[in-house]
Amino acid sequence: MRASDSAYDWLREEILHWRLLPGTALSEIDLAERLGVSRTPLRAALARLALEGLVDTSRGRTGVVSEVSAATITELFELREALETQAVRLVARRADPAVFDLLASRFADAPRLLREEGIDAYYALVAEFDAALDAALGNAVYRGALDGVRLHLARARRIATDNPERLVRSAEEHRLICAAIRDGDAALAASATTVHLKASLTTILDTLASRDASALKGRA
Repeated sequence: MRASDSAYDWLREEILHWRLLPGTALSEIDLAERLGVSRTPLRAALARLALEGLVDTSRGRTGVVSEVSAATITELFELREALETQAVRLVARRADPAVFDLLASRFADAPRLLREEGIDAYYALVAEFDAALDAALGNAVYRGALDGVRLHLARARRIATDNPERLVRSAEEHRLICAAIRDGDAALAASATTVHLKASLTTILDTLASRDASALKGRA
């Protein structure tokens, strides 16, 4: 693997999993030393992340991890709802029912999965759902649009990780979507997707507001 690809993969994971927080300065000297690469491949990695919107280079020579604002998240969810509701309508007509029947069963078991294997195992299951959706959709252009939205919302979604009750409800919402797709019910699949996305957005925005309030209180 090229040094720039390795640096990109590492930085991307650190940003998406909130180990590099929004607003964190990305010093080329420090990162190059930490990753054991020269500054040239590191700059290439940072440029890729800037194109994806994960790094903000508008403030000067040193890039920073881009902010996650309520306004941006709301805009992303508006686009996501339009894309995903239509996607599940199409998939309900095209999918292998057995694939989504199995996924429905696994989401039904999500409370145990979260309890015994943790949040990362649950998000791995969600990634399997996304992959099954993409495969059944069979449209590379559509998948590219979905991937662009998912990249940013993967980071926003992690805001809800301190709300285990919400993750259990989310799993049930995913189960309902899978069951509707399995049954070939396009309208129900789209409706269940809308319910899921609106609940997810509400949780994220409420959590952000709570964090902002706590930060203001701490500075008072």
